[in-house]
Amino acid sequence: MSAQTEPRYTLEEYFELERKSEERFEFWNGEVFCMSGVSPEHAQLEVNFISQLNSRLTGKGCRIFPANIRIKVPSAPPYRYADVSALCGEAKFEEIGGIRAVTNPTLIVEILSGSTEAYDRGEKFTHYQSITSFREYLLIAQHRPHITHLIKQEDGSWIYKEYNDLADIVKLTSMNCELAMSEVYENVSFSSDKAE
Repeated sequence: MSAQTEPRYTLEEYFELERKSEERFEFWNGEVFCMSGVSPEHAQLEVNFISQLNSRLTGKGCRIFPANIRIKVPSAPPYRYADVSALCGEAKFEEIGGIRAVTNPTLIVEILSGSTEAYDRGEKFTHYQSITSFREYLLIAQHRPHITHLIKQEDGSWIYKEYNDLADIVKLTSMNCELAMSEVYENVSFSSDKAE
């Protein structure tokens, strides 16, 4: 008996899938991963974060992109999806396989789940660093109030901060604004298990 292998996709087949589907998929070395479907807590955190960031950036010439916007990641072609990305100034796009991807985000946000946390903290962050404009990374937990904040320094190193209290204020240097943890976690209920 032979072991079944997962189907392999060419880049052309992947682009065709992306163009025809309502769902989001990421491509990696011939494999395709569905990025659609989140928990209610994940969805609430995403809405809260975008809403709070938007209220602080109104009139400042900044752009905020939700989870369905593709980000060109040079070291992990063709592109990745983040839960939120943002930049101040002109947004630049590149057409890749007939699909537009933003090339210059400065802030990238991932809302963690049990199935993606290790990847978001490790390999995905490593690949995001190949984006020359990338300056700030937030990892938002679903199962408790906790935000990991990484800020790129002039020498290329990253400073690591953690926020664990709903009274904490997160200072986004790349966006020149502050967000209250209590507002990011508004209407989010916590369970003892990690949400998906």
